[in-house]
Amino acid sequence: MSKRFEDFMHDNNEEFNEIEPSADLWGKIEAQLNFLDEDDQQPKKREAKTFSLGFVLKVAASVIIVMGIGFGIYLQSQKGAKGVDFAAINPEYAQQRVHYASLVETKLTELKSASKNDPQLYKEFSAEIAKMDSTYKKLNSDLATSPNQERVLRAMIRNLQIQTEVLNQQLNVIEQFNQMKKEQNNETKNI
Repeated sequence: MSKRFEDFMHDNNEEFNEIEPSADLWGKIEAQLNFLDEDDQQPKKREAKTFSLGFVLKVAASVIIVMGIGFGIYLQSQKGAKGVDFAAINPEYAQQRVHYASLVETKLTELKSASKNDPQLYKEFSAEIAKMDSTYKKLNSDLATSPNQERVLRAMIRNLQIQTEVLNQQLNVIEQFNQMKKEQNNETKNI
């Protein structure tokens, strides 16, 4: 103990000894201890908490509704984050992107109508375009978070240009294939 505390206790020892607890204090403490001993002899039964099925179903439904609302809000925020204003990045590139995207759509429609006679060939050609389209979609999703959005937009335009070139080549192949078929049919008719 500290020296000051010991000195204080020594100096005031008589004052501490003047006040003594009442004689019946120990009796009260003993009575309370005996009362607690009697309670310990009887085992306490824990009351099991039960919940009705209706209550459990209400809680489960509430949790599902809250999670559904939260998920819906999350999807809305993700949808809004993906919308990038191309014109704000570069108006000229935005126009080019729209032009080439419409060209790709037109060429895809032409390819589909031109390859009705040979669905296997169309399937192979559309698989190639699907690969390039997935690259375009990846670039589009990267655009929102890219620090150099103009560069990503140029890459998207270049991807669309390549898709247009490939579609033109595929249309030429289909046209040549159909022309060759016609010539073979004419030769077989002539024989």
